Amino acid sequence: MSKPLTDQEKRKQISVRGLAGVENVADLKTNFNRHLHFTLVKDRNVATKRDYYFALAHTVRDHLVGRWIRTQQHYYETDPKRVYYLSLEFYMGRTLQNTMVNLALENACDEATYQLGLDMEELQDMEEDAGLGNGGLGRLAACFLDSMASLGLAAYGYGIRYEFGIFNQKVVNGWQVEEADDWLRYGNPWEKARPEYMRPVHFYGRVERGPDGVKWVDTQMVLAMPYDTPVPGYRNNIVNTMRLWSAKAPCEFNLKDFNVGGYIQAVLDRNLAENISRVLYPNDNFFEGKELRLKQEYFVVAATLQDIIRRFKASKFGSTEIVRVDLTKLPDKVAIQLNDTHPALAIPELMRLLVDEEKLSWDKAWDITVRTCAYTNHTVLPEALERWPVDLFHNLLPRHLDIIYEINQRHLERISSVFPGDQDRLRRMSLIEEGGQKRINMAHLCIVGSHAVNGVARIHSDIIKNTVFKDFFEVDPQKFQNKTNGITPRRWLAMCNPGLAEVIAERIGEDYIRDLGQLKKLLNFVNDDAFIRDVAKIKQENKMKFAVYLEEQYKVKINPNSMFDIQVKRIHEYKRQLLNCLHIITFYNRIKKEPNKSWTPRTIMIGGKAAPGYHMAKMIIRLITAIGDVVNHDPVVGDRLKVIFLENYRVTLAEKAVPAADLSEQISTAGTEASGTGNMKFMLNGALTIGTMDGANVEMAEEAREENLFIFGMRVEDVEALDKKGYDAAEYYNQIPELKQAIDQISGGFFSPCQPDLFKDVVNMLMHHDRFKVFADYEDYIKCQDRVSTLYKNTKEWTKMVIHNIAGSGKFSSDRTISQYAREIWGVEPSLEKIAAPDELR
Repeated sequence: MSKPLTDQEKRKQISVRGLAGVENVADLKTNFNRHLHFTLVKDRNVATKRDYYFALAHTVRDHLVGRWIRTQQHYYETDPKRVYYLSLEFYMGRTLQNTMVNLALENACDEATYQLGLDMEELQDMEEDAGLGNGGLGRLAACFLDSMASLGLAAYGYGIRYEFGIFNQKVVNGWQVEEADDWLRYGNPWEKARPEYMRPVHFYGRVERGPDGVKWVDTQMVLAMPYDTPVPGYRNNIVNTMRLWSAKAPCEFNLKDFNVGGYIQAVLDRNLAENISRVLYPNDNFFEGKELRLKQEYFVVAATLQDIIRRFKASKFGSTEIVRVDLTKLPDKVAIQLNDTHPALAIPELMRLLVDEEKLSWDKAWDITVRTCAYTNHTVLPEALERWPVDLFHNLLPRHLDIIYEINQRHLERISSVFPGDQDRLRRMSLIEEGGQKRINMAHLCIVGSHAVNGVARIHSDIIKNTVFKDFFEVDPQKFQNKTNGITPRRWLAMCNPGLAEVIAERIGEDYIRDLGQLKKLLNFVNDDAFIRDVAKIKQENKMKFAVYLEEQYKVKINPNSMFDIQVKRIHEYKRQLLNCLHIITFYNRIKKEPNKSWTPRTIMIGGKAAPGYHMAKMIIRLITAIGDVVNHDPVVGDRLKVIFLENYRVTLAEKAVPAADLSEQISTAGTEASGTGNMKFMLNGALTIGTMDGANVEMAEEAREENLFIFGMRVEDVEALDKKGYDAAEYYNQIPELKQAIDQISGGFFSPCQPDLFKDVVNMLMHHDRFKVFADYEDYIKCQDRVSTLYKNTKEWTKMVIHNIAGSGKFSSDRTISQYAREIWGVEPSLEKIAAPDELR
């Protein structure tokens, strides 16, 4: 049997076809050696693998920089409307390989490193993930940046350059242990510090009213230092910018203490200012009302808005004088998208700048603000919605509190003119929640201060309109929209699964990578034996490769012919990893009961991080590892069932796991997952979905036809009906023997013989406080899993279903999502045109 091609060889095939003028390999080698020698000051005799990675990164970056400069020149000359995507998270992963794919440089680099006696995959492995996000929201922002550049939009991502991103997860004795993610330890070759654009940001102080208006005085100042990272579009020579702010203490910070001999302490105290950008808060779908977090939220917004207004005012290339003074034109040239409520302070901050600094009237400023800002909602879970204590605002941002009160007063006046005498509605719709500790409802602020509000999947947008923000929808129905999430096909197919990308390109050409809707053409090949064989063969190669990785990492022998059943996402009760656990235990019990039956073998993998303060999520991880310990060492089970907890799940691990998956678990309680994007990655890469009708699963079932997914469980209306009736877990426990057996094993210490009551909190939650109704969907889930096992035995029928899914995944490109944002919210037109490369005449 011939040896399968490596991923690099496959990528070489796909990128050679139709790509003339691949960069000169000799030039790359020369530049590589020049960077090794002059940039890194290294001799080849003493250089380490990391030095070689840095030399390669700088060599590739050279190809970005010319395009980057030319793109920014192009924007200054054409003066388009600019889009600003504000997010507290950008979960970028690694940059080197993605850049090579987007610039069509991968072959030449591969050949050059080979000729230099180096292995490119080994060098790529030296790169640290830029893990500046928790999960879906931050990864979505990264996909959106890729699409905005690929669609030729003049777009900027703005966020925080956290010194420590999402923690590294270690599993020690079955428990999650967090380690700081020191991702900048060796430097970051992709960023460029821009001290010339440093901006002051103010906190604390008091508000002074005088004849010439309102002043915010006696503040403490911190400096925001920008670091720019280039974001290349796909083979169109456009390179946009992600600008991340880092906090710096001003020179005079506390040095007045010097006079009383406190000089040393004063210098040490500079850390207090710089802590603002030190660490990413590790919560996903949970609000933590800490002062430092509010500081981060204001810090990014204040620095960014100064930058936006500076660029707006001086937006002609080479111009030294201010070109625009009329800020009423701001909405024609600027669109600000708020990625969830975290950057909500952009609304009062823009008002402050327009009213206090630019001396505009309130009405004019408000009109500009609303027309400029738009808000994306990412969750309906009540514990995730940001509600900041008024006292905290009064202390930290006194002027913004005044502005929010004024916004609220005018908003409530409008509501009471439409609904006279409806006090209850005023209370529900107020930006300020009374009763107990007064709080500011940031989602309400975003809705009132934006011209567009969108959910991230159709079912989620409907829930927003019908329940969570129903009052607001009744008043301003025209504001509410849906923009179903998407993923970039560059990273999530061309880069991570080159084998599949290639067999698709052989059938339908390779333009589909910029127009994913073309995947529909694959429906012509559903019954094509050669294509069925090719798709199955690629999946098997990806599984073999992942199995080797798993055996190295976990010392567990993997059966590569078993079904790879994968659930990877943040650990959260609503995502129902516990339902998955109950299926594992049930399957285990069945094998033990009938060991001679012909079972479909499975390797079940669950991965994800638990927020450090989230006790139940950490217990869920402990339960998964405990079940794995029992199952994996049971000789009766053998290789028919293996359970692996995938440690430290992150972008780079996803790029390995997603192409190898057979079954994708998307099993949240209907009405709780806003969209999900992992579901889309698995679908595009040829895994079948077992899932509830929640989030984007609904639209996936529509695109690929419901019979090509394994849909089970309650729908949103069933969940509502069960809430009305009252959910009683004991009812299910007493009626379903296999469920009772599994729960009794967990509570009786079967999986924790040394600590029989280790999982009492988990069992207690499932029996008495389960908001997400795990037991209600158990029976249907198990039956559905039986259908999965039966179909998996028929490779041909399974693969046909896979082809239906791949063909139906075109809608879930972030290019489609961004095109809709551009046309329907930002008022700009996407384009697939290329601009001239740096070495071409314009």
